[in-house]
Amino acid sequence: MKVFVLGVGATGSLVVKLLKRQGHYVSCGDRDPIRAREFLGGNSDIVIQRVNARNLRSVVKAAQGCHLLINACPAVLNKVVMRAALRLRAHYLDTASHLRTHPFRPEQFFFDRQFREKGRLALIHAGVAPGLTNLFVAQAAAELDRLDKAEVRLFEETASQNPVSQWSAETSFEEAVSRPGVYRDGRFGFGARFGERERFRFPPPIGLVGVVLAAQDEVTTLPRVFHLQNVDAKIGGADIDQLRRWYRQGKLTRSRGLSPVRFPATASPHTMIRMVQGGILHNARFAVAVLVYGYKRVRPCLIRWDARFPSLFALRRRKLAYSPIAWSTAHLVTMFVKHMPRGLVGVQVPEALPARTRRAILHDTSSYGIRISRTVTNWKVPE
Repeated sequence: MKVFVLGVGATGSLVVKLLKRQGHYVSCGDRDPIRAREFLGGNSDIVIQRVNARNLRSVVKAAQGCHLLINACPAVLNKVVMRAALRLRAHYLDTASHLRTHPFRPEQFFFDRQFREKGRLALIHAGVAPGLTNLFVAQAAAELDRLDKAEVRLFEETASQNPVSQWSAETSFEEAVSRPGVYRDGRFGFGARFGERERFRFPPPIGLVGVVLAAQDEVTTLPRVFHLQNVDAKIGGADIDQLRRWYRQGKLTRSRGLSPVRFPATASPHTMIRMVQGGILHNARFAVAVLVYGYKRVRPCLIRWDARFPSLFALRRRKLAYSPIAWSTAHLVTMFVKHMPRGLVGVQVPEALPARTRRAILHDTSSYGIRISRTVTNWKVPE
């Protein structure tokens, strides 16, 4: 399959490499080919085209002839890239929504009819969170007779003397200044920024961590697929604690704009190696937990999924210079590409994929060294 990857940064560059290993014919484009080459590597023979992702003609010209257009750019560019995919009559894949104009309806949904008319698939939110988290909920829903609540809990921590962007600085800033969406008692609404703090226990070596509400795409799509009454997402770790402090100090607002000091450009692999060797960057961790509450044979039941990803230290031992978030997202993207179901058209989310596809992706996730565990807790019905 001919695949064009738009956005050759920390995640996009690894997507290019992984898809090429899968046997696809891969080409790519970025607004800054010189910087993109730092991520892709000087030894790669893949040509990086200069593409302005804000310009429809520029994207169409660069991706001409592709069967699949992968959008690895900030979500603010989703609409332009989706129009380009339609113009090219290509399938489309991305990892997140922008949700600025319609906070509880992903902007990609407005292109559903056009993709159906073209007979093409637009798979959105095909990453880790969202993406893998949605598959966990769908897998749990298949085991329960009735659903009640889904909770997404993330852990992100960078042990560094200075702020380090594990992935897109633009995306990190947008999530930090957005009001977190929640789904409570069957209705969409907003929660307090960095609010509703609770203590949540992740598997070792992380342990007990304070988590707070965060803007996550799972909240906008899970209630549309499953009959849930409550959905929320919270994040914990040193990174979110720092954002919370800046917010309380009034330093984290949309009007102030993106500060390159607080949200530096994503470090290239060579830069990351220098930071590790210089003692600036020590380690980074990323973990995901999804809890689904419901009923099975009338008894209350909790199904919990946990996913632990290699730390920065573990990746460095493999001679890989990627952050845990970029590494895990790129691998999930390629798994979604590998198992894209034939015949499915329109705008689709991971939790709505066929059960066979869902199981295949989860199986491959474990084979890549991502540690996945599942626990089931049943409660007796009180007399």
